[in-house]
Amino acid sequence: MKTCLTCTRTHAVRRFIAPLLAVSSLFGGCERAHDHGDHAHEHEEQHAPPPTNRVDIPEAVRRNLGVTFAKVEYRAVSRILRFPGSFEAPPTARRECRTPLAGTIELLVAQYQRVETGTPLYRVDSAAWRDLGERITSVEAKVASMGPLREAHRLHERGLEEKVALWQERLGQLEALRAAGGGGASQFTEARATLTATQADLADVMEKDAALEAEQKQAEAELRSLQARRDHFGRIAGRVDADGADFVVRSPVAGVVEAVFITPGGLAAEHGHVLTLVQPDRLRFRATGLQADLGRLRDGLACVVVPPQGGTMTASKPATGELRVGLAADPKDRTIDLVMEPSSPVPWAKAGVAAHLEVTLEGSGEELAIPLAAVIRDGAVPHIFRRDPKNPDKAIRLEADLGLSDGRWIAILSGVKAGDEVVVSGNYQLMLATSATAPKGGHFHSDGTFHEGEH
Repeated sequence: MKTCLTCTRTHAVRRFIAPLLAVSSLFGGCERAHDHGDHAHEHEEQHAPPPTNRVDIPEAVRRNLGVTFAKVEYRAVSRILRFPGSFEAPPTARRECRTPLAGTIELLVAQYQRVETGTPLYRVDSAAWRDLGERITSVEAKVASMGPLREAHRLHERGLEEKVALWQERLGQLEALRAAGGGGASQFTEARATLTATQADLADVMEKDAALEAEQKQAEAELRSLQARRDHFGRIAGRVDADGADFVVRSPVAGVVEAVFITPGGLAAEHGHVLTLVQPDRLRFRATGLQADLGRLRDGLACVVVPPQGGTMTASKPATGELRVGLAADPKDRTIDLVMEPSSPVPWAKAGVAAHLEVTLEGSGEELAIPLAAVIRDGAVPHIFRRDPKNPDKAIRLEADLGLSDGRWIAILSGVKAGDEVVVSGNYQLMLATSATAPKGGHFHSDGTFHEGEH
């Protein structure tokens, strides 16, 4: 590439003259410098582009500024009451797992471990459990043996009944023969004696059978009692699986091990508390309302719990349900509890998470609304940035014609329609770029920074 000799000389002259001009400026009049600056400023104003209410927001700018949008939608803003509160686990969401009998505990799960229904929780080595098992086995054997024994007695009884019937028939024949003038007295006497002895044996067998029946019923009652006791222990512990000398307690529900109250290998007393399970999906929301609003609140009103603002939960789906007004108010703080149980599981909710309960009052009318965070003020004038429906890479600055607000959403009376998108995050930077009180002219770089001038 050839270098122009004339250009080289020109640059050399400028480098030589520039220091001289700097020195001469020190001795020159300030008035001349000031006049020169004023003429330059007037020249810039004459060539400055006219102000516009549009600003470019290409993909790179949106990403670096963190620009997010929200849709304009119909909401019952003027008839919504918002109350602060938090999620909590109701008492029914917890299950205490206790050992039905005293014994040594071997833990099979750890704290905060998630378990399913039927998961083994802990094993109990209990002497009382062994005694109970042995008694049940003994009584079961006794009840099982009573059946064949009573059947043998019934067979014996039927044989004696047949024998009695035969001797009664024989005695009748001898009486008829004796009445006809025949037969001996010794045969008649012997037959009567045999009949009497057989009847006595039959009575003994019937008495023994009655005693065996009573004994069988007593054994069956004892067995039912022992089995009921074992089942009772099983209900206390949730679910019990016997295995020889010890037994395993299994989880009655799906949940998480919230707390453990005994160390591995520790000795637990009868009905001792071993651990607690919690079902984290079973939650309710408790908010604090004012007594002054009791005239507008009632059970059954539709309500939602909106996620906390900021972070990753802002775009999460709200929890819906029906309002339940507390039974008693606080006379000191003049507040009352408002409770809502979500109609479906809420993935983002955890016990202790703070949020707001939005209650829709009766007769609520819907109106166009935008998030309150989309409104930015330039001085005392509220503005919004609507995404250009024809060019998604541009935003249009509009003076906001606002209505009532519920603290999170605000009614907007003109300038937008349902389905339009407004800037929620990043609107402050857009306001600075288009503000009437900020320097005019400039551009966004791809890193999200704004610079004056065209380049």
